[in-house]
Amino acid sequence: MDTAPPAKSGRETVLVDLALQGGGSHGAFTWGVLDRLLEEPWLRLDGISGTSAGAMNAVVLVDGYEKGGPEGARAALEEFWRRVSHSARFSPIRRSPMDVLLGRWSLDNSPFFLAFDMAARVFSPYDLNPRGANPLRDILAECVDFERAAKSKIRLFVTATNVRTGRGRVFRNKELTPDVLLASACLPTLFQAIEIDGEAYWDGGYSGNPTITPLVRECASHDTLLVAVNPVERQGTPRSARDILDRLNEVSFNATLLKELRMIALLRQVADVGSGEGALWAAMRIHLISSATLDKLGASSKFNAEWDFLTMLKVEGRRCAEDFLTKHGANVGKQSTINLDVLLEQV
Repeated sequence: MDTAPPAKSGRETVLVDLALQGGGSHGAFTWGVLDRLLEEPWLRLDGISGTSAGAMNAVVLVDGYEKGGPEGARAALEEFWRRVSHSARFSPIRRSPMDVLLGRWSLDNSPFFLAFDMAARVFSPYDLNPRGANPLRDILAECVDFERAAKSKIRLFVTATNVRTGRGRVFRNKELTPDVLLASACLPTLFQAIEIDGEAYWDGGYSGNPTITPLVRECASHDTLLVAVNPVERQGTPRSARDILDRLNEVSFNATLLKELRMIALLRQVADVGSGEGALWAAMRIHLISSATLDKLGASSKFNAEWDFLTMLKVEGRRCAEDFLTKHGANVGKQSTINLDVLLEQV
């Protein structure tokens, strides 16, 4: 285990990786988690793997960190999410007055969202948005110095899905651009595929949400903190068309991640994994930060960019990170804090 001298807190510094899931505006939960973790001087970031909103959080964090350390990273994340909310302030896709009155965050009763959702099932983004406009492009260009992020010692891994091959491509620090981040967050029913180096890309969630492999192969850390925003399990069987589609997306977006975690669990049970890549996988310690609150939010709330909603998610993220540090912080650098063996029971 690669460790540094004791931090100012008196605790020996622990090298960690972050694995950040994507999930639209639910990525503001991850913002809150990161905001709290950045307050801990004993946590030293080695690498970050992110997809979609997780990728944007990762790159914004690293750029801010290079500019001003942990406080710079926290300020950069807040500025990014403020701009996201600001860009959506005139959008007609908002909560209905009744939902606002009752304190519900979903857009299920928004007339404009319902019309938008229906149109996306009938028409392609090439019909509805022929110019390929995306407000996030300008936000990313203004908020992130990609040349500065490229020079960071914190390794970045951003996943997008190659439309032609169906395989994931992992982009690293020096390859990152606004288009790469847009590709990682490109839902094919909403946005035109993003072309990079002559290849078209869709959302990275289809091939890794997020991808663990580069953290195992290319980073020195043996501890990965997974920040999850997509529920693995849901009670009951979805029956409406929208609920069925939402659950299908959750299952597909979690599939590759679960496969990688299952590999770690399996290799841990092997008596002799040798000293090669198998040993690296078996040595990885996994920690999970998630929230039951996110599981209760409807999928349509992922399109809700109201500042009150984003800050609510940030507060929830900080709360969950605080809870994790209180219960499991002492085990980071020593042992996994989630039981991966349950994944083998489902095979």
